Amino acid sequence: MIAIIKDGTSQETIEAAKAKLESKGLGVDITRGTSRTVLCIVGDTKGIDIDAVKALPGVDDVLTIMQPYKKANRLMHPENTVVDVKGRLIGGKKIAVIAGPCSVESEAQIVGIAEDISGAGAEFLRGGAFKPRTSPYSFQGLGESGLDLLSKARARTGLPVVSELMSADMLEKFIEEVDIIQIGARNMQNFDLLKEIGRIRKPILLKRGQSATVEEWLMSAEYIMAGGNNEVILCERGIRTFETSTRNTLDLSAIPVIKKLSHLPVIVDPSHATGAWWMVESLSRAAVAAGADGLIIEVHNDPANALCDGAQSIKPEKFSNLMKSLKDIALAVGRDI
Repeated sequence: MIAIIKDGTSQETIEAAKAKLESKGLGVDITRGTSRTVLCIVGDTKGIDIDAVKALPGVDDVLTIMQPYKKANRLMHPENTVVDVKGRLIGGKKIAVIAGPCSVESEAQIVGIAEDISGAGAEFLRGGAFKPRTSPYSFQGLGESGLDLLSKARARTGLPVVSELMSADMLEKFIEEVDIIQIGARNMQNFDLLKEIGRIRKPILLKRGQSATVEEWLMSAEYIMAGGNNEVILCERGIRTFETSTRNTLDLSAIPVIKKLSHLPVIVDPSHATGAWWMVESLSRAAVAAGADGLIIEVHNDPANALCDGAQSIKPEKFSNLMKSLKDIALAVGRDI
């Protein structure tokens, strides 16, 4: 439920309406957009008299939200959310580009790649320290030492770090050493983990589950936001279909759907979606054209010998050329890169 505030209403009157609603056991957030101010009301609103809410001083109208996700809903927050990560924005006019290897393998590898992608224009460094793998015999990542190497790469280049959290046991370490905490597709509906990261105040990159609907994806975001952490970035990374020519099927239609339903920024991972390096460039262009707020691209200096997902990784020089080619696409849709 949202209460739309009349233009010119004083802050004191708005706070009084908020306090009145909170006295009934409801959660209330004040959202101020460029065109209007609204009170976002969450909780058990079934027994709330809408006419009584309309009668509150300063309230112009009341709208009910039919979708189960409330805080992630665009009705609650008409303006696009922009997530600020150390002064670098995700969700604004500029397309945010996150790049780096699937897994951190050594100091020379991660620092070298970080320097290459920074020079090409990337603003964030990705790298897996803990890797969820289909096979228990596959490389599982360097663990905590991988996070330490990511910190060294950040110190060398200034790039904020993105890495995947697998377990709440490592949350404190991630809070210290990671700038954007990634929740992978396999953990999208790990609700206990989502509740834990909802309690912190750090940007979260939430990947879409392999078989998740858009509503299920947004409901996972809702778990995080319900805990008070509103800095959520959604990531479309392909979904499982009957098609076998690619690892997954990249759902580009999810971008305009998310833009319609939610205020949260959405980025695209063409690397995991396809599993093939030669498709990354064309799908990156398509994602920008479709309105994505950013890209997360796997870059490796030696894909043939990568310990994880080398087949979907592009080399630094290919990444540099891709960044140049994306400028025209971004300009055509009113964005920058």
